[in-house]
Amino acid sequence: AQLPKDAGIPQWQHGAMLGSCSGGMYLVATDPATGESSGFLQAKRIEISVTGENVILQGVRRYLYEIIYNLCDNAIRYNKEGGKVIVFVRKDSVTVKDTGIGISKEHHRRIFERFYRVDKSHSRETGGTGLGLSIAKHAAQRLNAGIELESTVGEGTEIRVTF
Repeated sequence: AQLPKDAGIPQWQHGAMLGSCSGGMYLVATDPATGESSGFLQAKRIEISVTGENVILQGVRRYLYEIIYNLCDNAIRYNKEGGKVIVFVRKDSVTVKDTGIGISKEHHRRIFERFYRVDKSHSRETGGTGLGLSIAKHAAQRLNAGIELESTVGEGTEIRVTF
């Protein structure tokens, strides 16, 4: 679906964007060049929803952007056909949960390292670099926030950033 040019919604390159407006919260995944929905969303038929409280998150905008962008981008890239991504927003946390492929326990302690990839064979398919979760972790640290991972192979992943 094409976004109207005057929608006033900032767009992120091939990813998801979380923001708020007078009517509540919204999540948009678009290609900034065309305004079209992300190819991963369309190809995999991924459903995205945002739930929780209307809040104002205090912090450096760039860091908040990096956290939410990278968590949503990973949730979309590593999801299953017909999968779901849910963003929970609370006054003290943002959680991104997906129904994707999941991450086995043996990788949990290293998943936030730069260039670390659980399965290098997915590189061509998903186009990731192994930097997204590292960027999210470092941005969270700059905001004095914690970041936690819960994941089960075949069921999905939940990452919570607590401010």
